[in-house]
Amino acid sequence: MSGMITAVHGRRVWDSRGLPTVEVEVETTGGARGRGIAPAGASTGRREAIELRDGGSRLGGKDVSQAVGLVRSLVEPALLGLDVADQAGIDAVLDGLDADPQRANIGGNTTTATSLAVLNAAAAVRGIPSWQVLNAAPSHIPRPQIQIMGGGAHAAHRTAVQDFMAYPLSATSIGDALADVAEVYRAVGEVMARRGPKHGVADEGGHWPDVSGTEDALDVLVAGIELAGMKPGVDMGISLDIAASQFHTAGGYRVGEESYSSAEWIEKLLTICRSYPVITLEDPADEDDPAGMRLAVAGDAAVIVGDDYLVTSADRVRRAADAREVDSVLIKVNQVGTVSGGAAAVAAAREKGLSAIVSARSGETEDVAVAHLSTGWSADIVKVGSITRSERTAKWNELIRIDEALGGLPLAPVVTRAR
Repeated sequence: MSGMITAVHGRRVWDSRGLPTVEVEVETTGGARGRGIAPAGASTGRREAIELRDGGSRLGGKDVSQAVGLVRSLVEPALLGLDVADQAGIDAVLDGLDADPQRANIGGNTTTATSLAVLNAAAAVRGIPSWQVLNAAPSHIPRPQIQIMGGGAHAAHRTAVQDFMAYPLSATSIGDALADVAEVYRAVGEVMARRGPKHGVADEGGHWPDVSGTEDALDVLVAGIELAGMKPGVDMGISLDIAASQFHTAGGYRVGEESYSSAEWIEKLLTICRSYPVITLEDPADEDDPAGMRLAVAGDAAVIVGDDYLVTSADRVRRAADAREVDSVLIKVNQVGTVSGGAAAVAAAREKGLSAIVSARSGETEDVAVAHLSTGWSADIVKVGSITRSERTAKWNELIRIDEALGGLPLAPVVTRAR
């Protein structure tokens, strides 16, 4: 079947927060089609690709009619006649449509949806799943990292920490890992119900954080792990997304009524990591606080992950690795705007001996690209939010299907610090 692009169509669709986003559909000469939907983040790095939103009063300024219009007027003419098998070449064309590296003119949402659609169209042309376009023979399924409680920008800043996540350690298959986390999620719900009425869920499906602070939340999570019949730090670990840029000020870090210098804040986090079974610690310092990131890595208390700090930039990954500012790299395609950009960041991580975590965003849809990207790129961890809500479970369920299609693969090894 021929894979030359004959049409590129954009449309407005809706994400899990009730906000519009961009879907792109690519059609080829043989009739094969691929679709991609751009996700959206609640907490974003200032160097990541910029979403193109309409502004104004309608839908809080979040409409995407301009971005959808650019698919028709700018993207389609540039891609007609190109072969969907040439992902890198097409992504380079998308890069060339906007002189701004952050895509302020065309929109990172426009290019992300288009690039994902091209990947899925290439798979459709060949009659194979999208992960297989990236990797013909994966050796493992990424180990899941799943939100149990939301916080930060995902839960009206009820806690400074943005995500309290479960990280299965003893599970050997994706099916068992998801079942273990589901048990913990249910048990944490029971622990919280004993404290009083529950107040709903956070953006990504985790429990609303009815807690007094970070340590209280961790006590609840540990109690839930134990109530589920598992041993903390042996069967189930904890991962924290601090998203420290959300509460960084010119004077340091402001958490509630307390203020901390960079060194004081990192030491507080390291103490927490030593007191609880914390395996990974994401964005412990502000995106412009390299000294804080270096202190976190030097503290040797957890695997230090860069998200907003790296924004899926291969160049920033290499520099941060050389400076010993991270142990692991979070990969979000919409931070860089193309599949090829995400692949380059994964390659840079591997080149420097860092682990890779492929992640969804807080504003998600039924799109399951994250499952295919994380498998095809042989990621160590995949992170898509909680074990609830269909925009999250769609991705976990797709990983189950991928694992079955591959005959049942082992999970990736538990991540360790870069050396």
